[in-house]
Amino acid sequence: MQLTGEITSDRPLLVLAVKEEAQYLDTSLPVLLTGMGKVNAATALATALAIGPLPSGVINLGTAGALRPGPTGTQLIGTVIQHDLDSATLHSLTGEIYGEPMRLVDHDGPTLATGDSFIADEATRARLAEHASLVDMEGYALATAARRAGVPLRIVKHVSDTAGDGAARTWQESVAGCARALAHWAACHLPSYA
Repeated sequence: MQLTGEITSDRPLLVLAVKEEAQYLDTSLPVLLTGMGKVNAATALATALAIGPLPSGVINLGTAGALRPGPTGTQLIGTVIQHDLDSATLHSLTGEIYGEPMRLVDHDGPTLATGDSFIADEATRARLAEHASLVDMEGYALATAARRAGVPLRIVKHVSDTAGDGAARTWQESVAGCARALAHWAACHLPSYA
């Protein structure tokens, strides 16, 4: 976890997984780097929010793999799901629902599937594509931490690869371009904080 800048109640907090995704950001906003994966993301954001004060909102900027043909560029996520939690079995054991889908915005943005696996094989990509169009490793965890703290959240993802064979190599080759696109999105949508 690495926090740059000071969290204040009148400004949003930008949250990214790794420095490679944040390398071109030019903003006066506080930036939290969580590390990759759901546990790192959830604990880093929960810790930052617990210290206080709460920001006016949380904006998760990052990369995502495309599970289906079509999604490219920068996407504002509409719904986030957790793809590596066996919700059906947990429900049958306890009667409780764990890991239900979370709607983030009031428009039809793409669904993002979050899990701790970097999706780099065609079989997993095809299975996940039945439920979502994009995949990442932090979104659902960040949405959970923000919701529990009562802080609004937006997830903005730039498509870095087609989550299948060769995705790891493609991510490494495309992350700098994705970081430029995310910095451009922040400059256009958060201009008063540049």
